[in-house]
Amino acid sequence: MTGPGTLDWTAAADHLVAAPVASALAAWGRTDVLAAPIDPSLADTAAFCEQYGVAMEDSANCVVIAGRRGEITRYAACVVLATTRADVNGVVRKRLDARKASFAPMEDAVTLSGMEFGGITPIGLPAAWPILIDSAVLARDVVVIGSGMRRSKIALPSAALAELSGAEVVEGLAS
Repeated sequence: MTGPGTLDWTAAADHLVAAPVASALAAWGRTDVLAAPIDPSLADTAAFCEQYGVAMEDSANCVVIAGRRGEITRYAACVVLATTRADVNGVVRKRLDARKASFAPMEDAVTLSGMEFGGITPIGLPAAWPILIDSAVLARDVVVIGSGMRRSKIALPSAALAELSGAEVVEGLAS
């Protein structure tokens, strides 16, 4: 598999991904997950896509959502195309059985995931978190996602995301 854009894609190696991502990739055993180093100042999606020639519709964002009901907080990861936004207060809030849902505070997302803010990926997240994947993501052949670090990205067949433990493909997760 050749990765998109102008990046120097190689097999995902430990030095190119965060520790929980490396562990998850080793356990998963897929050989078609690629990684490439990037300038960390260009990790945000629009800047990344422009600099490295990756189409926005081939780039996916993983956002951590915190849903609260009373004293209980539940987390979920949402994977949506960069051209869309997750329906946090509708679909995600209902899926988490929460009265209120919002983007998780940065400190919580970083501490709980073991990944860098701006690089969080669905690969290697805590097992208790559902990974909600918008069905439009799986319509792409290859998708570029975070690596758990701001200094690299991962490319993989989009259908592979549905294989992740806790993954749920959700129609209408994003608009």
